[in-house]
Amino acid sequence: MDLTQIKNIIFDLGGVIINIDYNKSIQELQKLCKDNCNVAFSQKEQSHLFDLYETGVSSSDEFRNNLRETYKIEATDEQIDHAWNAMLLDIPKERIDLLLELGKKYRIYLLSNTNAIHMKRFNEIVEHSFTIPSLDSLFEQSYYSHLIGQRKPNAPVFEMILEQNGLKREETLFIDDSIQHIESAKKIGLQTLHLQPPLTINQVFQDGV
Repeated sequence: MDLTQIKNIIFDLGGVIINIDYNKSIQELQKLCKDNCNVAFSQKEQSHLFDLYETGVSSSDEFRNNLRETYKIEATDEQIDHAWNAMLLDIPKERIDLLLELGKKYRIYLLSNTNAIHMKRFNEIVEHSFTIPSLDSLFEQSYYSHLIGQRKPNAPVFEMILEQNGLKREETLFIDDSIQHIESAKKIGLQTLHLQPPLTINQVFQDGV
């Protein structure tokens, strides 16, 4: 793709930087159900209790209790956290190395629909795997949905990043693996890249940063 006009890059986290498998969390949560249950969470859509948690409306304790009540789950906080974190796999070292290089040429940002339990876990992965102080240290600014009260694909979350950082939309590339997020970013004039497996960010920038 043509990067000649690009000065800023906004990265998604799950499926772009960290490998993710939504089914693993669904399977683990369903194992905790007292009766057969169907946990409604996927890349494209999810039930309201997950939206509430990802926008910071509900706390981690409220989220766990909502799971227990909605899906008839009988489990400790630790068991629920373990199941909920099962979707978070690994972060390949070459992606960290790439972000370090990209940060020398572009203004780079992180935008993730996430939550407190996942944030704790992916920071542990970074801490145990790499010599960087935190995931946030790779970016000029990180935007986590549960901390800012906004989530993709809602347009205000993109407008917030542009306004707060003085970015021009035509010079800003947004990379995400979810098509609904890409379509929303396109509508407000961002440059976009829909990262579909098996394509990785390292392949996108393989000709140099």
